[in-house]
Amino acid sequence: MSKTLEIIKKNAMLLVLVLVMLIFQTLIVYNNKGSLFAPRNITNLIAQNGYVIILATGMLLCILTGGNIDLSVGSQVCLIAAIGATLIVKMGVNIYLGILVCLVSGIALGAWQAFWIAYMRIPPFIVTLAGMLAYRGLARVILKGLTVSPIPAGFTRYFGSFLGGGNDLPAKLRFSLIMGAVVVAVLIAFVVHSRIVKARKKYQVESALWMCAKYAVTCAVVMFVFYSFGKDRGVPVVLILISIVVLAYYYYTSKTVPGRYLYALGGNEKAARLSGVDTNGVMFFAYTNMGFLASIAALVCLARFNSSFPDLGRSYEMDAIGSCFIGGASAYGGVGTVGGTLIGTIFMGVLNNGMSILGVDQNWQEVIKGSVLLAAVIWDILSKKRKTAA
Repeated sequence: MSKTLEIIKKNAMLLVLVLVMLIFQTLIVYNNKGSLFAPRNITNLIAQNGYVIILATGMLLCILTGGNIDLSVGSQVCLIAAIGATLIVKMGVNIYLGILVCLVSGIALGAWQAFWIAYMRIPPFIVTLAGMLAYRGLARVILKGLTVSPIPAGFTRYFGSFLGGGNDLPAKLRFSLIMGAVVVAVLIAFVVHSRIVKARKKYQVESALWMCAKYAVTCAVVMFVFYSFGKDRGVPVVLILISIVVLAYYYYTSKTVPGRYLYALGGNEKAARLSGVDTNGVMFFAYTNMGFLASIAALVCLARFNSSFPDLGRSYEMDAIGSCFIGGASAYGGVGTVGGTLIGTIFMGVLNNGMSILGVDQNWQEVIKGSVLLAAVIWDILSKKRKTAA
């Protein structure tokens, strides 16, 4: 019984996500609104939340350093997209050069803020609040308050197209299922290898029965998602980009020494510094990296909206922050995973998608999302208090 409770506690957020999806599915079917699991909705969930996953991954690194956040990421996305659209559309710059300029601009914006935060010790809230206002203003100046469009097809091919697309449904479905099978094969190989390595090193491993059950369900979900892609427009290119970002940062935070420094800084900065960790350098990296990922999100947004406009990126920082905290990141820092953040982002996406299908008023959607975020932070704080008391 205690083992069951432990498993439930470890996978609480995932179970809540499944429960919320089932509730939405029931309400949508009851109101004759179609299905939450329709192929088009599955594709939209990925396409509409790609930028959130990218931004939330970077935001997690900032939060790990001590509960710090970056309020400027939405404005960074807007400014970088404005620079990219102006160069590529208005000035006719080569798309590859435009992409490079966008990436460099993101790193520069992140490094500018990181310098003041890490080395001048100005609170991140103040620095990024200033950035939120300044970058949005600069974007409006560059755009002159107007929308710049359309983005060339050569650009959108890399960030907003679909693989295996076209009108040949059997071929499209076959391609998607093959890709899904490859993903499943890689996942199984990784899990088996990881278990063998842990057993060899005498680490504690989960029971074989539970592992098989968990990954059987996971593989079934993966195949269903790719089947849905095949029944719709094909495999979104942005999914490949998201996968690269998530896997790279999962490896960095969980398997490398510099990645562990983020947790050490968030756990106890003074102890980390006395242990030889360059805490200023770690903080500088976290916020510079946030700018880099904001530039990637900006490129995804340019392809998705096929334009750049003054209100692009509005409230993106809130979606990213909310995804991290809902996914288990601690408001105090030092706790959180890329996997948990991914689940939190999917949760937010399902919430948005489900409420939109049901026709819930936009104002009430904001109320519900805000309440969910508050509940996640309260849960984190109460859990910490219980552990301290124990």
